[in-house]
Amino acid sequence: MTAGPLAGLKVLELGQLIAGPFAGKVFAEFGAEVIKLEPPQGGDPLRGWRKLHAGTSLWWYVQNRNKKSVTADLRTPEGQEIARRLARGADVLIENFRPGTLEKWGLGYDALAAANPGLVMLRLSGFGQTGPYRDLAGFGAIGESMGGMRYVTGFPDRPPVRMNLSIGDALASLHGVIGVLMALRHRDVNGGRGQVVDVALFEAVFNMMESTLPEFDLFGIVRERTGTNLTGIVPSNTYLTRDGQHVVIGANADSIFKRLARAMGRDDLANDPSLADNAGRAKRADELDRAIGEWTSRHDADEVVRRLHEAQVPAGKIYSIADIARDPQFAARGMIREATLPDGTRLKVPGVVPRLTETPGDIGWAGPALGEHTQAVLAEVGYTAEEIAALRSRGVV
Repeated sequence: MTAGPLAGLKVLELGQLIAGPFAGKVFAEFGAEVIKLEPPQGGDPLRGWRKLHAGTSLWWYVQNRNKKSVTADLRTPEGQEIARRLARGADVLIENFRPGTLEKWGLGYDALAAANPGLVMLRLSGFGQTGPYRDLAGFGAIGESMGGMRYVTGFPDRPPVRMNLSIGDALASLHGVIGVLMALRHRDVNGGRGQVVDVALFEAVFNMMESTLPEFDLFGIVRERTGTNLTGIVPSNTYLTRDGQHVVIGANADSIFKRLARAMGRDDLANDPSLADNAGRAKRADELDRAIGEWTSRHDADEVVRRLHEAQVPAGKIYSIADIARDPQFAARGMIREATLPDGTRLKVPGVVPRLTETPGDIGWAGPALGEHTQAVLAEVGYTAEEIAALRSRGVV
């Protein structure tokens, strides 16, 4: 594994499941030392989610790669002391408990920063650390719903649908990573003090909602569900091909629309002055979608994509994970990697994003066994072998 651009950065991760650990994964992929504290009884619940191999979730191996696992029961005074000792030497602490939980354990920011003024704490929660909803439970699904994303997703004659992924958690995590990097920059340039990065899941989702708020404010427009197209941007839709596949075509720029029309053999559309800009095309969206759909229905998906690529029209098939696993572009970009599990099994895993040309991220090892690094890490912060053994005997680690 390469050193990475974040080598030397120490991160203490107290989070579980998705939002906190996803942020920790990003830091770990780019060289930070990420110490993940887990409950000694069972560890992070993600270890048991979805498909398991030899008793451990395959998702776990991706979400927690490159991390060190240390067990500590944070509900006990001794477990809280372990967290305090680790936080003294950390640059970053990540947590995604309900607001007030760390304070109840004596691990709030003020308490930890008193011993480590440079600490940056990333706090991920459903509704943030302030406001009337701060104490409510809020998973990613709630953030997606209250942030506006679910309302605009799906078809107008059906209930809102969800992406079959935890997109709200991932969006909050990425906002958190950005916030931490900005806070570290400020710390290192302007006096050495850390701060709290407060990310609410619903706010991270809301940040993706484009112009929906000003459109509502000025014109009273509520953006609704439109199925497969993109409101007010034409053509940008999904079309069925002769072989039953779905192709996405994005020809919303004026010159690209002309190239699409000519590739379809529809010079009449390419030369129609009323379709020369998006405003005109939006008025005839249904007509254009029908024309494009009729053309794609006469050709197989590969042929549609080939012709449109030759015409320099953005287009692509909607991929399943099976399509992704065999696609040459994913392979060429290093997006399909292999990890070795503890029993020697080779497992395909996603590559590291983003790509840095000089200091790229890397994958050193898959998610660790529960407590795999407890002995070594606690010894580094002053615990003797006898003390660690005593903690084990009492179930603290």
